[in-house]
Amino acid sequence: MERLLTRWGKTLNKELPLNDYPRPQMRRDSFINLNGEWNYAIYDEYKKFAGYQGKITVPFSPECILSGVEKIVEPTDILYYQKFFDFKRTNHRVLLHFGAVDYECTVILNNKVVGEHKGGYLPFTFDITTLILDGENDLRVEVKDPTQTGTQARGKQTFKRGGIWYTPQSGIWQTVWIEEVCEGYIESVKLTPDIDYDELKIEINYNGDPNAEMAAIALDKGVVMAGCKLENGKGVIKLSDYECWSPENPKLYDLKIVAGNDQVESYFGMRKFSVGEDEKGTPRFMLNNKPYFFNGLLDQGYWSDGMYTAPSDDALIYDIQTMKDLGFNTLRKHIKIEPLRWYYHCDRLGMIVWQDMINGGGAYNFLAIGTLPFLGMLFNNKHVGRVSDGKNHYRFYARTDPAGRDEYFEDSEKMIDLLYNVPSLALWTPFNEGWGQFESEAAYRFYREKDPTRLIDHASGWSDQGSGDVNSFHIYFTPFLFPKYNKEDTRPIALTEFGGYSIQAKGHTYNKKKFFGYRKYYDQDKFDEAIRNLYENRILRCIKEKGLSAIIYTEVSDVEDECNGLLSYDREVIKVTPEVMKDINSKIKL
Repeated sequence: MERLLTRWGKTLNKELPLNDYPRPQMRRDSFINLNGEWNYAIYDEYKKFAGYQGKITVPFSPECILSGVEKIVEPTDILYYQKFFDFKRTNHRVLLHFGAVDYECTVILNNKVVGEHKGGYLPFTFDITTLILDGENDLRVEVKDPTQTGTQARGKQTFKRGGIWYTPQSGIWQTVWIEEVCEGYIESVKLTPDIDYDELKIEINYNGDPNAEMAAIALDKGVVMAGCKLENGKGVIKLSDYECWSPENPKLYDLKIVAGNDQVESYFGMRKFSVGEDEKGTPRFMLNNKPYFFNGLLDQGYWSDGMYTAPSDDALIYDIQTMKDLGFNTLRKHIKIEPLRWYYHCDRLGMIVWQDMINGGGAYNFLAIGTLPFLGMLFNNKHVGRVSDGKNHYRFYARTDPAGRDEYFEDSEKMIDLLYNVPSLALWTPFNEGWGQFESEAAYRFYREKDPTRLIDHASGWSDQGSGDVNSFHIYFTPFLFPKYNKEDTRPIALTEFGGYSIQAKGHTYNKKKFFGYRKYYDQDKFDEAIRNLYENRILRCIKEKGLSAIIYTEVSDVEDECNGLLSYDREVIKVTPEVMKDINSKIKL
């Protein structure tokens, strides 16, 4: 396999990579970045630790190029980290933050266990006030990762990579950082915009004196718009003369929140995602109470040199801005949760986000839940093996482990809480196709209760239960046969995966011997022509005749053997001719 470095990876600052503030919607002045070179070792769990084996660049997983290690962590391995850092004590509390560690870790500071955490995609925090020293500190992290041998959320990671399945990654893959806070501090902020009532609802968790003064102020370019007091951590800011957020006008406002001696800075956008009917009575997605067509791409968020971890903030921006420049307005973040800075850039650049939950469960039977429906063996989008709330279907979808099912809902709740404030996030996908799907109607109700403000595609592609806000299809090889609108199903119709046309970018491919794609092309003109025909001869007709309301083309970039991206894996080549794609997208509208 080829070692492909991105332009950002080639100039990586190994001493302090990814030094941007990691939590844009809850900012404080305090920020000590612990990224950089750490000691590392990988030993079988049954062998005694025998010292560190070298240096690893955090937050890059040991499997990837930018880590400097390029070794796979096996299910029976323990991955050891160590970092020495200096700290000058103050009278404040000290918090240690991890953006994400895959999968299970124990954190040790100055030979004392700080805490443990499970879950490979979500941030976690430990209070280290009583353990951190004035001077040099010794931070260690011990990690285990079962990858596909477990039932935890794991995405497309597998030890048998190839096709649509990729090299596993383990350990620390998002920023590690320290923050100082007041004795009583704001733990979380929840923001709910409501354009129908011209207000922003605010709710904070504050662990200080409940009688302390609490307030919030909305600002536009430093000028105060309005504010409110927070009673029991809750309040409403009434707004006037504001602009609604949209991809065409990604207007954001600043927000300052004060509670006791603590203060955080945030931002918000005023927008509304919903379902309604157009002037012809066809179900449509709505943005700010008007019909809106989501024209998007599948975005897996893999990098040729950093795998799950982008080599820089500029790399994140490049993907988003390039897709917007090509005429797209939506990215479906496919079975991965990104660092918060990615969502921040979608907010400010004007890119709608559809967010998948990460798939988990046992070993899938892909003939039953994948191959047959993938080849078009669907029956009005409901095929044999319907998922229900009954136990009989747990085995069919590899969900027999009760702990794994419980962990799915725990992780879903944490994901919703983490991303709730993101203005650009329009839609949740609890399950992709049949990958680890179970109790999908219960999952839909769970997501709806936790977040009544967004759309839900409860079972993207197939195994549809009639719930949610989307009649969702994945179609690659067969004609677009989804039905016209009928009164029995009032959900808008969405083609949530299609295309996947592939062509190799010579000199920028991961696998020179073979490549995967749903339809392969070897000539640039023929590739461009095929994409144009796909959109202009099929998509446009379905928008008018079938009431198609959203499309998600596969995909933003190549990933390992999979060469169906509009960008090469190293982001050096835009594989579709930009003028062709821009012209196509200019015609995609309701």
